[in-house]
Amino acid sequence: GTEVAKEAADMVLTDDNFASIEAAVEEGRCVFENLKKFIVWSLPTNLGEGLSILLAIFLGAALPILPVQILWVNMTTAIFLGMMLAFEPKEQDIMTRPPQDPKLPIMTRDVVIRTLYVGLLLVAGVFGLFKLELSRGASTEEARSVATTMLVMGELFYLFNCRSLTKSAFAIGFFSNTWILWGVGLMVLIQVFYVHSPVMNKLFHSAPMPFDAWMRIFAASILIAMIVGFEK
Repeated sequence: GTEVAKEAADMVLTDDNFASIEAAVEEGRCVFENLKKFIVWSLPTNLGEGLSILLAIFLGAALPILPVQILWVNMTTAIFLGMMLAFEPKEQDIMTRPPQDPKLPIMTRDVVIRTLYVGLLLVAGVFGLFKLELSRGASTEEARSVATTMLVMGELFYLFNCRSLTKSAFAIGFFSNTWILWGVGLMVLIQVFYVHSPVMNKLFHSAPMPFDAWMRIFAASILIAMIVGFEK
């Protein structure tokens, strides 16, 4: 009877110690939460990338970001930013939350709304700065460098909002995940290399940009992060 019960069961407890069961539930909640955080980060950023190109096509305007530059953004941000959420420590109140309905989808109403408005904010930042740089006399290559960097930095600052789905990064401890900080630091360094290296300029059709353009990018990215933080 025991073997039949094991084969018919959805889950078999090999250790019926309550402490072990509690630890397993806690770890499972942490893994699920981190997976959801990655989804909440990746969907709006990918939406922003796609809409930036689609909007330019529909408007008959110059592309603010070239396909090869989208490839650069996807490769680097997924590794240095998105992957770091896998190392996010469990939140202190994770075991005081009520059990989640197993039928509840990951894409809840709140997640869908955040995906849409963050994606639109990124598109606004990319297009706005692209057009602004062109109006200031910048070349198309330089304006595209600004647009690409705006997308990267927008994703970077939004990442801190995704460390918790309900709390601010400061509430959960800004330095509690050192992997995030390392990833952000490396992302900034390689993006600077992308913008100012002649080799990268040739490969990705980018161009160096002035210091004040960097300041406008950081200002727009911080504004997006503040809007998301206010909504949370």
